Amino acid sequence: MKARTARPSLSARRIPLSEILNPQSIAVIGATEAEHSVGRAILENLSAFQGRVFAVNPKHKTVLGVPAFASIGAIPEPIDLAIVATPASTVPAILGECAAAGVKGAVIISAGFKETGASGAELERQILAQRGHMRVLGPNCLGVMLPHIGLNATFAASMARAGKVAFLSQSGALCTAILDWSLREEVGFSAFVSLGSMLDIGWGDLIEFFGDDPQTKSIVCYMESVGDARTFLSAAREVAFSKPIVVIKVGRTEAAARAAASHTGSLTGSDAVLDAAFRRAGVVRVETIEELFDIAEVLAKQPPPRGPRLAIVTNAGGPGALATDILVTAGGQLAKLSPQTLTKLDQLLPPAWSHGNPIDLLGAADAETYGRAFEIALSEESVDGVLVILTPQAMTDIDGTATQLANLARGSSKPVLASWMGGASLESARTALNAAGVPTYDYPDAAARTFALMWQYSDRLRLLYERPALPPADSSKGEKHSIAERLIAHARKEGRNLLTEVESKHLLSAYGIPTVETFIAHTENAAVNRAQRLGYPVVVKVYSQTITHKTDVGGVRLQLENGAAVRRAWREIKEAVSAKAGADQFQGVTVQSMIPRDGVELIFGASVDPQFGPVLIFGAGGELVEVLKDRAIGLPPLTTTLARRLMERTRIFHALKGVRGRKPVNLDALAELLVAFSHLVAEQPWIAEIDINPLLASAEHLLALDARVVLHPINKAESDLPHLAIRPYPTDYVSQIRLRQGSRLTLRPIRPDDEELLVAFHATLSEESVSFRYFGPLSLETRTAHHRLVRVCFSDYDRELALVTVHGKGAEREIVAVGRLNRLHGTNSAEFAILVADTWQGRGLGTQLLEALVRIGKSEKLELIVGSILANNHAMLDLSRRLGFELKRLPGENVVEAELRL
Repeated sequence: MKARTARPSLSARRIPLSEILNPQSIAVIGATEAEHSVGRAILENLSAFQGRVFAVNPKHKTVLGVPAFASIGAIPEPIDLAIVATPASTVPAILGECAAAGVKGAVIISAGFKETGASGAELERQILAQRGHMRVLGPNCLGVMLPHIGLNATFAASMARAGKVAFLSQSGALCTAILDWSLREEVGFSAFVSLGSMLDIGWGDLIEFFGDDPQTKSIVCYMESVGDARTFLSAAREVAFSKPIVVIKVGRTEAAARAAASHTGSLTGSDAVLDAAFRRAGVVRVETIEELFDIAEVLAKQPPPRGPRLAIVTNAGGPGALATDILVTAGGQLAKLSPQTLTKLDQLLPPAWSHGNPIDLLGAADAETYGRAFEIALSEESVDGVLVILTPQAMTDIDGTATQLANLARGSSKPVLASWMGGASLESARTALNAAGVPTYDYPDAAARTFALMWQYSDRLRLLYERPALPPADSSKGEKHSIAERLIAHARKEGRNLLTEVESKHLLSAYGIPTVETFIAHTENAAVNRAQRLGYPVVVKVYSQTITHKTDVGGVRLQLENGAAVRRAWREIKEAVSAKAGADQFQGVTVQSMIPRDGVELIFGASVDPQFGPVLIFGAGGELVEVLKDRAIGLPPLTTTLARRLMERTRIFHALKGVRGRKPVNLDALAELLVAFSHLVAEQPWIAEIDINPLLASAEHLLALDARVVLHPINKAESDLPHLAIRPYPTDYVSQIRLRQGSRLTLRPIRPDDEELLVAFHATLSEESVSFRYFGPLSLETRTAHHRLVRVCFSDYDRELALVTVHGKGAEREIVAVGRLNRLHGTNSAEFAILVADTWQGRGLGTQLLEALVRIGKSEKLELIVGSILANNHAMLDLSRRLGFELKRLPGENVVEAELRL
């Protein structure tokens, strides 16, 4: 993670999208004084804008008092943002004029593009050809609102209130409805952005921008389609660490998916896959508009819970029971109170209190009793958050209880929520609680579900932070992968897109997935002899070119006790095949050893999602797989931590832990097998579908009994193969280097298991080395904090590529240098930084590391590599100069900026 302090050169660069989301000058193309027109509404809404506004209208000198010009090129000042509200057919040419005039960004309000069909899609292609380097929002969108600068570049009737929530929506109509609701509910926004059909600017761009925006504390999204899935996931995962991202996504049902596609002209893909993607990126998904803003508000006001356990303090049993039901069904848990806590409550409350959680104080509870019970619940170690419910009864002190709770909840490290049930008489109490940062809810079920969503967010962040245990390195990995690629290439050369069972199992074996022994017997004698040598039962399967797609996995199964049984069955098999395929197509049979079915049958699978590319399935396998439908979906590649979480989301997982006297399965080994399977899927792009069903799991063994592998069509171009939504570990950037003194080192991208090595590395650094890297002192404790290093080690290789130089092997390994390339948001540039351990400086290691970063930059098709270097860091300045960087001293600062155009 790069230091954010003392980096004036890079931070001073214009933030990408700032021309659209923080413009200084605006031109409205299509501005008019015609009543009820979009062009008039936009120009009227811009009257409060603090920058300069111009109209483009060839028939008038002014429009609504705003200077008007015949064309965008005739405006005498540079224009940051053009707002286009003209018929769709005119837009491509207008965008070309804007590009020629040096306009930096455009918002296309106009509709009539790909949502209308092929002719509209062709207009979009023309826009992309004409726009030059401009960024484009829309088309078919409402526009942009930024309340804190008075920008209302929309045709909505009102301006949003200023606040800390960025609202992003693909539906312009929904934007206007949300705007009306927010004004009534006094909800404020840092931004209100309508994406439209996302011709250029998509979710990833906007999440990146508002992730850096100091005005924004949380991001909420109404989503109809994901667009560029990889960019969305990459941006969301980075921003979710610091700001909650909450999404309501339509398209759960087939009917809704069709409606969304007709509106945006985009496919919505599988909803279950989208859930898996959100989980992987730390995004919270909600069901309703109300939840969308509830969770955004509460996460901005309250700390996320450290666990799912909620304590409920109430003066009525019914609301507490209602909250409990919703809490548990939504994924939360009711906290179990310790004996010590129960004793304290016994001493405080009447004998008839509930003696458990929910903590029912009974109807006579006064403000002081509420406050003391709340304190006791909050201090309980097993409690991760507290919900306080109040029902107004004759003896209830509504305002006094609110005051008690507001005072006690301030500064709490655990989230506190309140449900003051009732009407207008409770408004002053709700106001006091909200002013103290305690979110209030009319009903306790909504509050309980909000807590469950808070835990979902917290849990997903925890997953992003967890350091996984990785399987041991396999020295024969390259050879095995070569075997897998040869198997696939052989099938494609023969014109087949379906591997035989034997080929499928060899493919699995290449990735270390154990399979049942299978071989092909082409003649009767071979089958008999092999069966006799086996000495135990075998299964004989038909092997035929013509009907292989029907029989390669299922086949004609005959359990045969010995070789004599093979002879007796041989003619029957041959006759059965000949009747279907013709005698000339008969190839023989496959013979495989039988395994006692004493374990749990699982399925490992993978297929291709239209939005997110290859996806993984884990669940209950066997013949009832489609009936049980007990499965969880994930995105490759996996770590063992992610694999374990995938397994835990299925019902069959409980059987794997051992039930009814059955020994538990080795879950660590099963997770490693699932990781290996995910690597197979990630690294073999020609695979369209793959199933291992069943994979037999018991305490003694993990064994793939059957496998089916389907390849993409033979005529499909390699460039058209689906891409992974999450970039896998870039093995291409692993290399061996030798220093001048002869030391051999491994140069490779950073891995999640490097955290301990990085801690040891930082402990070796001198104050000078630290100062050169971070532009000032930075304590060892800060540099090696887990929450910091885990983000460094869990690198998103699409946006940040860190190289570590490793000396030694096994337990003697040590990191001796680190180099980084951080992509600058919204650009095709990256910032570099290098840090070499003091004892390894002066050996040429820095040179080789920076050379490697430049090679990677070229491979990643970057246009520019930049870096900031302290003026007294002479070694780094000399190195940069030798490698062709242009050095520029910043006026009045002790900083030199280095740039290398690639």
